[in-house]
Amino acid sequence: MSLTTGSGDTLVPPVASGRPLLRHLAVILDGNRRWAHDRGLPTLAGYQRGGQRALDLLSWCRDADEIETVTLWPLSIENLHRPHGELTGLLHVIMSIAEEIAATGHWRIRIIGAPEVLPARLADGLVRLARRSGHRSDPVVNIAVAYGGRDEITRAVRNLFLAHREAGTLPVLADGIRPEEFDHYLDTSGQPDPDLVIRTSGEQRLSGFMPWQTVYSEFYFCPVHWPEFDRSEFDKALGHYRSRRRRLGR
Repeated sequence: MSLTTGSGDTLVPPVASGRPLLRHLAVILDGNRRWAHDRGLPTLAGYQRGGQRALDLLSWCRDADEIETVTLWPLSIENLHRPHGELTGLLHVIMSIAEEIAATGHWRIRIIGAPEVLPARLADGLVRLARRSGHRSDPVVNIAVAYGGRDEITRAVRNLFLAHREAGTLPVLADGIRPEEFDHYLDTSGQPDPDLVIRTSGEQRLSGFMPWQTVYSEFYFCPVHWPEFDRSEFDKALGHYRSRRRRLGR
């Protein structure tokens, strides 16, 4: 793995020729509350500004052409413990932005995480949007809601076990599970692993984001809060990624 900070420091040498392909971009949308509080604004204003910034990001990704999958992480499973009023506002923004993404007709929506723990009306609405766009051949946007890496792996193990039990093949499972088989039970089944993970607000940790899928990802930690993440920051992140020599553990 390679780490780059928003200050411009890179820990890997530049690529001598060519550039690494960026198929899957994942973004941890961090710093909405701090952005609002720093400006004396209500927390909801930060979420709303962050939601609009997510729409901007998807537009920039379309311009980049090579990106076929984008993952947005606006709500962790731990975030569900936030004050009721704040959480309600955030959920409303997530639903509103998902509807706007669907209305563009440019993206297939996939909901990952544990949406079933959300209020039923919201969960049903998100699932409907995903189904409605499922026939498209457009790039995919994963919206990670009530997502946690440990929770995803726990669900994957459970579903893998249940599938083998139903098929009567538990001895086969015990003899040797393959990583490729486990991939099938993850929320991102059928998708490439993230090539680049961006986290805003200066925090240099993943907080449980896709621990299985990001083992060979490149990371870019941006010092600005998510609502401040503009096109220049996006271009800077992609520029750093393209300067890297990806080793993929080799």
